[in-house]
Amino acid sequence: MKRSAGILVYRLRNNKVEVFLEHMGGPYWQKKDEGAWSIPKGEYIEEQAIEAAVREFKEETGFELKKESLDFLASIKQGSQKLVTAFVTCHDFDEKAIKSNMFEMEWPPKSGKMVEFPEMDCAEWFQINDAKKKILKGQIPFLEKLEKYLKNTR
Repeated sequence: MKRSAGILVYRLRNNKVEVFLEHMGGPYWQKKDEGAWSIPKGEYIEEQAIEAAVREFKEETGFELKKESLDFLASIKQGSQKLVTAFVTCHDFDEKAIKSNMFEMEWPPKSGKMVEFPEMDCAEWFQINDAKKKILKGQIPFLEKLEKYLKNTR
């Protein structure tokens, strides 16, 4: 089973909770909005989930978080092939300042031409109800877990 780890960052603005999501980069996601956003996350093999989450967050945003600032949120099985673990923290970032790592793929398909794209092409803050429409369907449970987490920590 593949394992992935990420960080769900939230902030409070005007007494409303907002979550930090990134739009997936590359040509397949370019014209998609609903269901095309994600928490910063990625796969790992040998490291601990929390260390992978911190590393992936840095790679996909350019921002650093310390693992000591994170709380475990949940691990959710996505299909039969993947387990995603998410951590949570309250922090504020300038979403326009993200600097994502790049990936290379053949584009257009079967052209033989390799092109680089950002893994994540932009980021935004969303209120939770809006985020539930934007985020990948398999990650909606993380937003629901965040709502429960916030009720227990306030």
